[in-house]
Amino acid sequence: MTEKQPLSARFMTATGKLRMFFGPAQRGTTEGPIVYRDDEAQRLRQEELQQWTVVRNPDGSTYLTTRREE
Repeated sequence: MTEKQPLSARFMTATGKLRMFFGPAQRGTTEGPIVYRDDEAQRLRQEELQQWTVVRNPDGSTYLTTRREE
């Protein structure tokens, strides 16, 4: 009696067969300029973020608190 292959092995077999049709995965590069969009949606997000203050604990965890107007 033949043992059933684990799910991970069956998945790799299936993706190997699909590779014949779709080809290998594309690999990008980290070279080139970073493009930042400065549109209305970005400006609205920046305004929303102004109401929060980031508090960092000594263990490295962070949380947000509302910013108090003084």
